[in-house]
Amino acid sequence: MLDNRAISAFLDAQAAEAGAARNTLLAYGRDLQDLSEWLSGRRASLSDLTRELVEDYLTHCDAQGLSRATRARRLSSIRQFTRFALEEGWREDDPAIRIHGPGRAQRLPKTLDHDEIDALLTTAPTVGRGEVERTRNRCLIELLYATGMRVSELVGLPVAGTRGNPAVLLIRGKGNKERMVPLTPAARNALSDWLQLRDSAPKDSPLGKLIASHGARWLFPAPGAAGHMPRQSFGRLLNDMAVQAGVDPKRVTPHIIRHAFATHLLEGGADLRSIQSLLGHADLGTTEIYTHVLDERMRDLVLNHHPLANKAKG
Repeated sequence: MLDNRAISAFLDAQAAEAGAARNTLLAYGRDLQDLSEWLSGRRASLSDLTRELVEDYLTHCDAQGLSRATRARRLSSIRQFTRFALEEGWREDDPAIRIHGPGRAQRLPKTLDHDEIDALLTTAPTVGRGEVERTRNRCLIELLYATGMRVSELVGLPVAGTRGNPAVLLIRGKGNKERMVPLTPAARNALSDWLQLRDSAPKDSPLGKLIASHGARWLFPAPGAAGHMPRQSFGRLLNDMAVQAGVDPKRVTPHIIRHAFATHLLEGGADLRSIQSLLGHADLGTTEIYTHVLDERMRDLVLNHHPLANKAKG
């Protein structure tokens, strides 16, 4: 089978069967096309792949100065493809299955402690030019911390799915996959207050005009082509909240609050499988990074607060 046809068939299957997100498919396509071009220079094709060829290709990537993360991703793309080729009967073996890649550099996610989150939640209702903005802002931050949603999932919430004082929200995440996430009492109260204000907005008010136009279907309507609050606007809003809350704004982003949500759940005794489901991670390995955050905190706790710690330092 020609390389381009094989890659297209693989990408179609990943989209249809695995529900891979668009960015994931684009990365697979780029990685496999690069491998195909490298193979063609050796008068070979994807159907000729052997373990030795894959290892030579990875050596070539290293010589190009590609980062460890990029090389690990390329090996992952190759593994996905060779496994697919084996399942489809295009070949009788999987040449990449036993290859150990460079791995990714261990980068612990940045997070916020409980006091910093409390400061943000306390400050949010005071940030804004009027009651509408302040009520909306409180709802935004309460929902973000209560659910660990991605910022795109938060700003793109349809209003129809938030009515009726829901105990849980249905969130549509990467690859169009859906998940259910419970709401805390504080988040439910903030949502109820925002919906009440949103629904009672006078038709001639700025909010009323947004709802009457293409912002009608969104929980957080805004001017612009999308009809809902842009991610960048929420990022700037968080910056303002952080400044007023006395938290370093460089440490406050939607993704860091998502990390705080997961880390605080783990500290409270939640299991990794539950956190994986709540975050919408396809792979448990992605969620396991939070155990390292907890390990670091436990280590610091022992070194700084154990009765014998000070004696050991002396």
